[in-house]
Amino acid sequence: MIETDILIIGAGPAGLFTVFEAGLLKMRCHIIDALPQMGGQLSELYPKKPIFDIPGFPSVLAGELIDNLYEQIKQFEPGFTFNETAIHLLKLEENLFEVITDKGTKHRAKAVIIAGGLGSFEPKKPPIENISDFEERGVSYFIKRPEDYTGKHIVIAGGGDSALDWTIHLAEIASSVTLIHRRNEFRGALDSVEKVKKLKQDGKINLITPAEVVAVEGENHLTKIFIEKEGTIQAIETDYFIPLFGLVPKLGPLADWGLELEKNAIKVDNSTDFQTNIPGVYAVGDINTYPYKMKLILCGFHEAAIACQSIYQRLNPNKKFVLKYTTVSGIEGFDGTKKQAEKQVVATID
Repeated sequence: MIETDILIIGAGPAGLFTVFEAGLLKMRCHIIDALPQMGGQLSELYPKKPIFDIPGFPSVLAGELIDNLYEQIKQFEPGFTFNETAIHLLKLEENLFEVITDKGTKHRAKAVIIAGGLGSFEPKKPPIENISDFEERGVSYFIKRPEDYTGKHIVIAGGGDSALDWTIHLAEIASSVTLIHRRNEFRGALDSVEKVKKLKQDGKINLITPAEVVAVEGENHLTKIFIEKEGTIQAIETDYFIPLFGLVPKLGPLADWGLELEKNAIKVDNSTDFQTNIPGVYAVGDINTYPYKMKLILCGFHEAAIACQSIYQRLNPNKKFVLKYTTVSGIEGFDGTKKQAEKQVVATID
C-alpha cells in the first residue's frame, strides 16, 4: 500500500509541476503513469522537438523541459508508479481515496489530481492478424529495458523520432538492427536522420525502404517476420520486432470513474479550483475542459497551482491561507535541502 497526500494520475509536465506546487505547501505526492518513464507525450513522441511557448524559455526541447521539471521537483521526493494504469477509484471516506492499478498496486491519498494529458496512451499497432499472439514474446511497442536487447537481432519499424532514436541506441548493443519504413523519407530530428544514414553507410544497421512488415511467425517466441517490398515478400529471422508507430490517446478506465465528461475530456470548475464533480478529485492540463479552455502546457501549470491551493484548504480548513513567494521564503525540500535567496543585511558603509 502506497500512501501519500496527493495522488497524481499522469507524469506529464502538468503532473510533474503539481509536485512542485504541492511541495511548497508541505504536501507529498505520488505519481502513477502507464508509460515506463516520466514526461508523457513529450518524452514518448517528440523529446527532441523544440517548444516555443514556455514562459522564460525562448526555446526548449521537450525532453529538456521534462528533465528541468524533474530537477525542480526532486527535492520534494515524489514517488512514482510507472508502467501501470490507474483502473479503479474508490472514495473510502471524506478526504481519503484509493486508486488501484491494472497490476493491483494500491495507492491511498487525501486528494487525487488527474493530469493525464490527452488520456492514457496506447500504441498504434500494425495491421498484422496474429501480432497479439507474440506481444511480450518478441513483439514490443515500448522499450522499457534496453539492456534486454543486448546481443539480439532486432527489427524496428517506423519513420519518426522514436524509431530513429532507438535504432541509434540499439545499434551499439544489439547483434543486428534492421530499420523498416514504408517510405524513403523519415520525419525526425535532422541530427537523428543523419546518424541513421551514417550507421547504414558504415554497415552497422540494415535499412529497408519502402517496405512494410506484413506477417510474423514463431512458436513460443517470435522467430521471423515477413516484409513486403515493391510487391515481393521477404522473410527476416529476428528475435524481436518493435513497431514504433506512435501512440493513440484514450481516456481509458477514467471514463468509468463517475466523472462528468464532455467530448472525451473531464469537466472541471474553472471559476474556482479545477475540481471535478467528485469533491476531492481534480483535473489539470489537457485532460480537462471548461469554457475557453486552451490545451497549452502553461495553462496546465496554472491549473496545478490553483488545485494544490484548494487541496491545502480542504485538508487544513482552520489554517489561514498565506501566499508565499519563493523569492522571499525560499524552497525547503522534504530531503532537507533548502534553496533561498541571499538575505539582505543591515550594515554601515564608512
